[in-house]
This record gives sequence, C-alpha cells and structure tokens, in this order.
Amino acid sequence: MQKIEVDVAVLGAGTAGLVARRNAAKAGASTMMIDPGPLGTTCARVGCMPSKLLVAAADAAHLAQHAEAFGVHAQVEINDREVMERVRAKRDFFVSFVLQSVDDIKESGAFLSGRARFLDAHTLAVEDAEGKTIAEVKAKSFVIATGSSSFVPPPYRGLSKKVLQFNDDVFEWETLPESVLVVGTGVIALELGQSLHRLGVRTTLVGIQGLLGPLSDPKMLKEAHSIFTDELDLHSDFQLDSIQEVEDGVEIKFTDPDGSKHEGKYQYVLMAAGRSPNLSSLDLEKTGIPLHERGIPPWDKNTGQVGDSHVFLAGDVNGFRPLLHEAADEGRIVGVNAAHFPDVMVSPRQTMLAIVFTDPQIALVGESWKEMDCTKNRVGTVSYWKQGRARVMGQNKGMVRIYGEAHTGLLLGAEMIGPRVEHTAHLLAWAIQKKMTVQEALTMPFYHPVIEEGIRTALRDLEHQLQLSRKPGAACEEFGPGD
Repeated sequence: MQKIEVDVAVLGAGTAGLVARRNAAKAGASTMMIDPGPLGTTCARVGCMPSKLLVAAADAAHLAQHAEAFGVHAQVEINDREVMERVRAKRDFFVSFVLQSVDDIKESGAFLSGRARFLDAHTLAVEDAEGKTIAEVKAKSFVIATGSSSFVPPPYRGLSKKVLQFNDDVFEWETLPESVLVVGTGVIALELGQSLHRLGVRTTLVGIQGLLGPLSDPKMLKEAHSIFTDELDLHSDFQLDSIQEVEDGVEIKFTDPDGSKHEGKYQYVLMAAGRSPNLSSLDLEKTGIPLHERGIPPWDKNTGQVGDSHVFLAGDVNGFRPLLHEAADEGRIVGVNAAHFPDVMVSPRQTMLAIVFTDPQIALVGESWKEMDCTKNRVGTVSYWKQGRARVMGQNKGMVRIYGEAHTGLLLGAEMIGPRVEHTAHLLAWAIQKKMTVQEALTMPFYHPVIEEGIRTALRDLEHQLQLSRKPGAACEEFGPGD
C-alpha cells in the first residue's frame, strides 16, 4: 500500500476537479487527484455535449419536416441507427481531449484510480474496485469535486434497470426506442424529451408544480407552457396514480390538475427528476465538519470553503449552479484557496447564465423573477410573435422579460424563451456583469434585421416602466409600473 503526502488532494477528475488541480499546482502546491472512473467529465461524456448532438439531429429533422412553410418540400427519413452512431462518435471525440489531460496527470504521478473516503481530518483511504485499500493520502487541504448522480423518486425505485434509464444511458442506445416516459420537466428532461419526440419516439413528459426548466416568472411559465404543450405531450403538474413494470416496459396511470385521467405503456422510463451530490461514500463526518440534512456541509460560494476548515467544494457536488462554466470558475477559486490555505481569498462570482437548448431556447440571466423584490424593481417585456427577424425565419415564438432596479436603472436579470436566445442571453449577462444601466445598454449598436433587436424593444419598455409610478395593488409579476 502506498503512503502519500501532498499539499492538496483533489477528489474527482471532472471539470471542477481538473481546473482545481491545475490552479493549485500553478500556485506551487503538490497535488494528488483521485477518481474511480469512468473518466471524461460529465459534460463531455453524458451531459452537455452528447445531448447537444442529439438536439442537433432533432433540429435537422424538424426543420426538414416543416420546410414547406418556405415553399420547400422534402421527404424526410430518420435513420435512428445513423443518428446514434454520430452522437457516440462525436461524443468520443470530445471525451478524448479530457482523457488526454488525465493521462498527462497520470504520467506525472499525481493521479490515483480508486474511490476515496476520509479516515480522519487529514487522511484519505483510496480503495480499488474490490474495496481493497491501495493507498493512504495525507493532505493539508482537500478539494471535493465528486459531482452528482441522478435522483430517483421513491415510486420509481422498484423499476428494473431494463426499463429505468438515465441520461447517461441514452447515448449508448444503438437505435431509438418506440416510446419513452420522461420523468421531470427540468433542463435535461426538456432537451432530451423534445429531441426524442422530433426523432420519432412517442414521448410523454411528466413533472410537478408546473415547473419548466429554470423559469420562475409566472408570465414566462405561462408562455413556455403554451409553446411546449402545443408540440409535446407535456404534463408539468401531474399526480402519479400508479406505475408498474410489465413485460414490454412500464404502464403508468396519472391525473392532471383538471381531473383528467391518463394512462399509457412505454418501453423506457427516462429519469430526469434532479440530481443528488456524490458525498455519502466519503465518510465526511470523520473530518469533524458539520453536515446538513442532505449531507452537504455548509460552504461559502465565494471561496468554496466549508466553514473555516481545510475542505473545499467545487462543481455539481455543491448543487449551487450545476453548469460547466460555473464548475470551471469554482475549480479556479478553490484550487487557489486550497493551495494557500489558511489564507483564503474571496472571489466575486460571475453573473448567472443558464441556457436550455430546446426549440425555442430558454435562458436565465442574472437575478431570476423569484429573487426579485417587486416593490423595488421593474420589468420590460417583448414578444417574439411580431419580431421581424424571428418572423423571417419562421421562429416567431416566445418572449423576454428583463428586470431593472427602480431607483438606479441598473440591469438585474432576465428570463427568456425564444429563437437563439443563447446569443442574446450572453449580451445581457455581459451588460449585467459590467453593471450597465438600461439607458447605457440602449446606447449600444443594434443591427437590422437581427434577433438582438428583440431585447432592445424589451429594454425600451423597461426604460419606460422605470419612469412610471407603481399602481396600487399591482401584481408582483408586473413589477410595477413604477414605484
């Protein structure tokens, strides 16, 4: 058994862990990275990249099937085997770059393949696949970047692996199934659910509390429901009556809020009902760190530090913002802080930016509606139904709601659904991070005709609302007008 002493031990070789190790080493610390595999980061292997490959195939099929709106008529044949071959081939291409990075770390002797657990506050046992201890690692500080795993609600835990699938499994399918029940209406559920539907899979999505992706603004949720229920078999506030495994899949019965009953049989259940942090196997209690009910220790989002301890969290494991660019930012923060512990530096976080690659796309920028104080803020709105460039492309669906501070005119955030909002969301995120006012944003150039003109319309509406007095009894979702 190896006995190893380093400055910083990094648990997890995903995006956050890789960036943390690199920054700790750059700061002069000796490091040891520990991961049981499979390697390749969640994003490249089973997350953002393969899912966008499936989305791209679905978008191509959908555009071809609906080209008659432009006077273009085509016969479309979807070869699902070829679709999945391309998904896996391109996925493996992206993963190969990550694996090369890990190979470089292995060659330096700073990598252990195994599962880590704490023996005491400064010592880890590293075990192989059979549970045999292969090393003990002592470190001055620790970065925990072990990621997260799919959460399975209790009613579905009796289903066998034959029918219960996760997003990890989808990209290993050689052909597409006949039917899929998607449990969840979050980001992963919406992207995969719409893609499977557009590729010819009979698909039903079920969720709770009327939620869709990251949206919280009541008007945005209403708009999103109108758009997606027009295309998809979507039930975002269902009550499960029963689900049971049958010979050729599952049989489900459920009820909608209006009392309507539904039942159906599906080949697979695709579980996309949220994720849980990978912490339970680490024996964190042996470090003396207090744990919350869900097993997540209290930590500081601006330092990554757990309390005032020598342990730091980064990436999906902390549940804060499970996005690749956020994981990389957290890796940078905790890598430096773990290397310099106990001298810990506070780092301001980037402006929130989340994008859902549905059609139309959804985006959340800065502060969301649920974080707003409606007595102090205002909202500007634009609909894409009449927006010029959107109508030219035949993609005139959706709306944008931009939020501003009443007494300063500062841009605060936005919720968006519409064509190519992945681009307009970036513009707003940069403007918010630069602390621009609505008036300053309106001095920026806008070409014609482009989708970006839509947010200019919303900014003009927000500028107008900022000048008005708040109406007595106005609903919060209006944020005014005025004060």
